[in-house]
Amino acid sequence: MRGNLDIKANIVVFTFKGQLDAFSEKQFKTFVTNNLKDEFPFVIDLTKIDFLDSSGLGALVQTAKECKKFKLGFSVVGNSRVAQTIKLVRLGDFLNLKSSLEEALIYLKD
Repeated sequence: MRGNLDIKANIVVFTFKGQLDAFSEKQFKTFVTNNLKDEFPFVIDLTKIDFLDSSGLGALVQTAKECKKFKLGFSVVGNSRVAQTIKLVRLGDFLNLKSSLEEALIYLKD
C-alpha cells in the first residue's frame, strides 16, 4: 500500500493505493496519525484501493473514533467495491462515507 497527502482548501486529503488489509493497516494508521495537521478536517480517499478486509475496516473505525474524540471532521471516499464493503457492515454513516472526493470536500466545508 502507498499513501499520499494533499491539502485542498484547508482540508487534508489522504489518498491510498493498493490493499488495506492486515499487512498494511499499521502502515495506514501510522501515515494518517503522523500527518494530521493541527485541527484540519481530512478525507481518506480509498478510490484506488483494490482490497479492503476486516483489519482495514478496523483501522478506519479506530481512526473515526479518534476523530470523534478530538472533534475532528473527516470523511471516507471509496470506489464501488470499497463502498459496498463499508455499507455491508453498516459503517457508512459512522465513517461519513461519500461517493466522491468533491462530495466529501463539500461535506467537510459545512
